[in-house]
Amino acid sequence: MSVTTINETTQYLTFKLKDEVFALDISKVREVMDFTTVTKVPQTPDFMVGVINLRGSVVPVVDMRLKFGMSKTEKSVNTCIIIVEIMLDGETTVLGALADSVQEVMDLDPHQIEPPPRIGTRLKTKFIKGMGKRGDQFIIILDIDKVFTAEELAIADDMGGGINSDQAVAAA
Repeated sequence: MSVTTINETTQYLTFKLKDEVFALDISKVREVMDFTTVTKVPQTPDFMVGVINLRGSVVPVVDMRLKFGMSKTEKSVNTCIIIVEIMLDGETTVLGALADSVQEVMDLDPHQIEPPPRIGTRLKTKFIKGMGKRGDQFIIILDIDKVFTAEELAIADDMGGGINSDQAVAAA
């Protein structure tokens, strides 16, 4: 999805990873929760932190900083888990995204969003929906459906015991 398809004001949940501000379309966010005990699952990629118990459902949690090549998230009073719904092959997967802090829910108009940067062909930026502008600050708008590969989500799905959104809603 390119930024040209964003043609109406959209609400985004903004969050921080290190010193950078990222945003997710609010329609993809289920809830934000305080950091809780995460059970590590052996033989998973480094960015797969483990699983949490979300009202009786097993939900995999990923460290977004590690996924984006940053240093591991250091737990603080602001560390939180953003529960998101990701679409893959027509299936919805519920996933927890570890973030340093959540900032706010904000509206961005199409004129406040620039296309993702073109950084050559070697760096993959398909997961960036656009660059939001607020004053002189840039906000990296993520297309959460494209952040993870099919293989990574298959691992997450296995970790979660095949939890899909219908099961997670039923458990809520």
